[in-house]
Amino acid sequence: MNVMVMESSSVTSRLDRSFSWAHRSASGIVDNVSRVIVGKTEAIKLAVVAMMSGGHLLIEDAPGVGKTMLARALARSLECSFKRIQFTPDMLPGDITGTTVYNQKSGDFEFRPGPVMAQVVLADEINRATPKVQSALLECMEERQISVDGVTHPMPAPFHVLATQNPIEYEGTFPLPETQLDRFTLRLSLGFPDASGELTILENQRHHHPIENLGPVIHAEELLTLQSTVKNVFVDRLVSEYIVAIAGATRKHAALYLGVSPRGSLALYRTAQAHALLEGRDFVLPDDVKALAVPVLAHRLVLDPSSAHKTGSRDIIGDLIATLPVPGASGR
Repeated sequence: MNVMVMESSSVTSRLDRSFSWAHRSASGIVDNVSRVIVGKTEAIKLAVVAMMSGGHLLIEDAPGVGKTMLARALARSLECSFKRIQFTPDMLPGDITGTTVYNQKSGDFEFRPGPVMAQVVLADEINRATPKVQSALLECMEERQISVDGVTHPMPAPFHVLATQNPIEYEGTFPLPETQLDRFTLRLSLGFPDASGELTILENQRHHHPIENLGPVIHAEELLTLQSTVKNVFVDRLVSEYIVAIAGATRKHAALYLGVSPRGSLALYRTAQAHALLEGRDFVLPDDVKALAVPVLAHRLVLDPSSAHKTGSRDIIGDLIATLPVPGASGR
């Protein structure tokens, strides 16, 4: 009996140390990125949550508000291999995945990897490329591999796509297909800074950009450890049922043609774990789910064009969160 108690105590102690290290590391990444992106702490936290959960991030906003800089600062905070792809209308899928070429010296075909073969990939202005080119990311984002000329090549670990896009109302943009959007764990917007924040940006860049002095907080192996620790954050069954109820409600909503898929439910589950850990807890609260429901689920919804409802997907998720019963809450 004493041996079993000692072993249980040892495991608990190791988990406590692991959670403490993971919380400090995640908070350190947030603080590091905040040196570059001023006054957007909540958006930075969402970006870090996406990385902690092992997912991909879509940053959507108007030009010039810092979308690319957020992605670059996040990549610099992680000592991982990094590649940037500038999406343009004349790109081909091979420009992303790579191509197979014939080597005259060896007399054999060789695979020359494209820029997507990196641990952190910045897909800049992804919706300026055609849907055919956008679809080149589908396999690698979901299955962590690419297939070129019938040969499968595994992606490095960890592997994350940080994509930026301008709103689809802007000139020269192509809307991302639903299958592509569903592979992004989380979507966020930065918005314009307030007057105080914009003054700070001007002062910080008087002589040089602060990203030039930004160093890494953790390296690739530590990021994998951080992601593994996230999976140990406790989620009560009632909280899991709450996530399923939210997803189920979207599938029955009159204004929606397409609701949240099981992939979306899993994304909300995993990001809730990451959010709890970032907040210093080893267990998930319904508040974690509520805080992430819109950024994780809204971009996965497809509005029904024939519906009389004129609300957007963000508003629909917000209404569902406001009306669905919360686990542990007592009715009046």
